[in-house]
Amino acid sequence: MAAIELEGVRKSFGDVRALRGVDLDVEEGEIFGFLGPNGAGKSTTINVILDFVRPDAGSARVLGHDAREESVAVRERTGVLPEGFHLYDRLTAREHLEFAIDSKDADDDPYPLLERVGLEEAVDRKAGGFSTGMQQRLALAMALVGDPELLILDEPSSGLDPNGARELRRIVEAEADAGATVFFSSHILGQVEAVCDRVGIIRDGELVAVDSIEGLRENVAGGSALVVEVDAVPDDALHRVKSLDGVSEATVDGTTFRVTCDDDVKMDVVQALEDAGADVSDFSTEEAPLEDLFAAYTEGAA
Repeated sequence: MAAIELEGVRKSFGDVRALRGVDLDVEEGEIFGFLGPNGAGKSTTINVILDFVRPDAGSARVLGHDAREESVAVRERTGVLPEGFHLYDRLTAREHLEFAIDSKDADDDPYPLLERVGLEEAVDRKAGGFSTGMQQRLALAMALVGDPELLILDEPSSGLDPNGARELRRIVEAEADAGATVFFSSHILGQVEAVCDRVGIIRDGELVAVDSIEGLRENVAGGSALVVEVDAVPDDALHRVKSLDGVSEATVDGTTFRVTCDDDVKMDVVQALEDAGADVSDFSTEEAPLEDLFAAYTEGAA
């Protein structure tokens, strides 16, 4: 069963069309990354899932419930770390967790939750003295109250140092291993690539791609690059490579060529360099980083 099912979801705010018929299925137990530039519709999609915003058309089902008609049942089984969350400076970490536990009518102990996010030593410190990263960890601990079946994390890495980001990945993977579904919206693409099973990319209110990272690479021209090492660079070598059909970009740095091209052109590139007089010592294929794939889809090149 799908944990999240959106069908034909449309939403406008005045003259702004925030969502233009979004169809999306997120399977139970998967870690799903949700990407898009600012203003693309990420937050509106999350708000529809949580029934904070009602769509103009279409339907949303979450954990088998109608998101609009059964929103209370959805929220009881969902943990949310929102972007722009607010903490109370005068309350301690323990008091924040106790508030969240009471709100969900759960029976959790605050200390183990804080221990899971690395805040056990700050259990009785007031949140007003927390760093940005500590605040993020506390908000995450509150999202974990009640062992939610669905975790919605909106920019969860904001304010975290590299160690904190690694810990976040560990927590997310542990929740998924325990059976939870994680919906992970982030602009930090390396985090998404490291942890997500599949990725959805939204642009101008439309879902333009849903696939694994590898699937996105396969569907984008230039999803990989050819890296060629030569002994020396003949004068017209770069020009010869750029003039080949199927080559979209070629650069040279010292004696290293990096060529973005169709897969069936790669040996033609090597041959063109040899014909130009270069002695090819090594060549390899380098996968395109997620940043390049993201740009291809959000700039309309895919």
